[in-house]
Amino acid sequence: MDDESAVIIQEEEEALSLQRKEPPRIHRLEESVVNRIAAGEVIQRPISAVKELVENSLDAGSTSISVVVKDGGLKLIQVSDDGHGIRYEDLPILCERHTTSKLSAFEDLQTIKSMGFRGEALASMTYVGHVTVTTITEGQLHGYRVSYRDGVMEHQPRPCAAVKGTQIMIENLFYNMAARRKTLQNSADDYSKIVDVISRFSIHHTKVSFSCRKHSAARADVHSVATCSRLDAIRSVYGVAVARDLMEVAASDDDPSGSIFKMDGYISNSNYSAKKTVMVLFINDRLVECSALKRAIEVVYAATLPKASKPFIYMSIVLPPEHVDVNVHPTKKEVSLLNQESIIENIQTAVELMLRNSNTSKTFHTQTVCPSTAGSLGSSRNTQLSPSKDGSRSQKVPVNKLVRTDSLDPSGRLHAYLQVKPPRQPEGKTDLTTVRSAVRQRRNPKESADLTSIQELLNDIDGNCHSGLLEVVRHCTYIGMADDVFALLQHNTRLYLANVVNLSKELMYQQVLRRFAHFNAIQLSEPAPLPELLMLALKEEDLDPECSENDDLKEKIAEMNTELLKQKAEMLAEYFCIHIDQQGNLSKLPIILDQYTPDMDHVPEFVLCLGNDVDWEDEKNCFQTVSAALGNFYAMHPPLLPNPSGDSLQCYKKGTKHDDIKNGRNSPNKLENDAVMKDEYDNELLSEAETAWAQREWTIQHVLFPSMRLFLKPPNSMATNGTFVQVASLEKLYKIFERC
Repeated sequence: MDDESAVIIQEEEEALSLQRKEPPRIHRLEESVVNRIAAGEVIQRPISAVKELVENSLDAGSTSISVVVKDGGLKLIQVSDDGHGIRYEDLPILCERHTTSKLSAFEDLQTIKSMGFRGEALASMTYVGHVTVTTITEGQLHGYRVSYRDGVMEHQPRPCAAVKGTQIMIENLFYNMAARRKTLQNSADDYSKIVDVISRFSIHHTKVSFSCRKHSAARADVHSVATCSRLDAIRSVYGVAVARDLMEVAASDDDPSGSIFKMDGYISNSNYSAKKTVMVLFINDRLVECSALKRAIEVVYAATLPKASKPFIYMSIVLPPEHVDVNVHPTKKEVSLLNQESIIENIQTAVELMLRNSNTSKTFHTQTVCPSTAGSLGSSRNTQLSPSKDGSRSQKVPVNKLVRTDSLDPSGRLHAYLQVKPPRQPEGKTDLTTVRSAVRQRRNPKESADLTSIQELLNDIDGNCHSGLLEVVRHCTYIGMADDVFALLQHNTRLYLANVVNLSKELMYQQVLRRFAHFNAIQLSEPAPLPELLMLALKEEDLDPECSENDDLKEKIAEMNTELLKQKAEMLAEYFCIHIDQQGNLSKLPIILDQYTPDMDHVPEFVLCLGNDVDWEDEKNCFQTVSAALGNFYAMHPPLLPNPSGDSLQCYKKGTKHDDIKNGRNSPNKLENDAVMKDEYDNELLSEAETAWAQREWTIQHVLFPSMRLFLKPPNSMATNGTFVQVASLEKLYKIFERC
């Protein structure tokens, strides 16, 4: 009994000691920990970062927004816009937490109209990724690039070449959050979410063009252009099958005691059938979700159209800003509405009334059955494995004639090595052919030329087209740049060198004639005086630019050409979108290819060409020479700065004169002091040159060649003037290797 009592007493003492144990101390977390926790809440997935950046671009007044994604957004997210840009003096605090241009006091939230307001998104991105910002504001001669980490700049903003607006690049998202990164390994799932959100933005903001593509892919998965019709936007993004089954719906209420709102949108009719509901909802231009409204509409569809109970819904609701609380969700995907129940009830009633009125008939769509591509692929898999009906085995393609690239995939990935036999088609166009034709017409509106001279020039292009080169251009695969002028192309089993300058010059010329009098405009940031441009061009042509003996003659030529172009300004503006005001200033230039802006260093040469080389007396010759001048100006010439790769890198050593750099030669002073200033380069100029050459190569691959496949009709002269040169063929290479 004594031992048992001792054990009981010991257990009681241990229990009492546990009860007397002090509670854990409360301590303040380090700021870096707090910021990283907050960042993980704001940027939950790559789609969160994309949505925040696109909303910032819209707040900046952008008319064009481009999104590039790699590995679902974990490796790279790049969002570029043409908005107003970011001030240089604001760059140091750009990525600090709670810095914003959208509001200054809490009361501003009551009337907020912008999509961003907290100033947390960019800061959060810098705590979970590597952020680089490139921006330029109107009136600046160059832009600035700066990198951020943990909310602060890693270095001072560096001057760089930039196009109007801002580009924000996030690399290695969640690099410091291993658990989060492991849960996001399905890049296809994240990319599809990004495509979905860009699609939603594009059908609401119809005055903004959107594009979204994977990194290194030439073809965008979302590509919308500015349009006045909401239905056209839905058709271009979600397809004809969705758009044709939509009907317009509207509702409103202006009762101050109840609810004040206005709703308009599109909902699917009884012909629409899908596996899940798609609801695109914008409240005061803010992309949000509202589960209560979605359930209410689904209830109406289930009761009214049981077989079409998974609808497509697009709605835009506008309320007074003070009736919307936007600050209720970390990622701003939900908002709180005043009198929400009343608003939902009114919208539900309007939808029900519309469905009941439309449920009187049903349309059935039919299509002819024809062999599909998938079917032919499936059958071709078996042709080489099983004998044919007559007992003989099908013939394989000889290895020396096997084409291992797919011209439909500009990235040049290997296809399935399948010999696809084209199915026999009836003489009439198939549905797929019709759709492709519609896409081409939309991308290159071929409006009837009112003038016979333009029609004659277009007929000349068609009649002079080389059929063999047309086949090469239509079905070639871009490989890369061989040097500053020639690109490598593959067509079937042959390898070609193609002169990029000649190709782009001819493409631009043909596009000018096709778009005659139907151009969009490039607005110059500042009007350029013609006399100054002409003097620059004349001095550039002079063998001795420093000689001033002929300055009077040059000024006279510049004055005469300026007066001539001012006299022809009305015609140039109407037909070619070249705007010259009465003071002799050039203010606008035409857009010949979408997503391409010419090198403005060639403007003086272009203006001089208009003054000297255009035949203003004969209508056809006039249009032809102006189009040729535009084609030469917009051609993708090598940048004026030498290519920094290779031997030309020596031109960027400190001590080399600017003129010597432009001409690609070394100055005597540089050679004398080379030993002293070894490996000391002008980094600013070198960075500008690298950017210019990289931008040109990207444009050649992603703008020029896709446009060539659609629009270029190569003339016969290109077969003999060195524009295309065959350098190898697979059959001949196999013969060489067989002899070895």
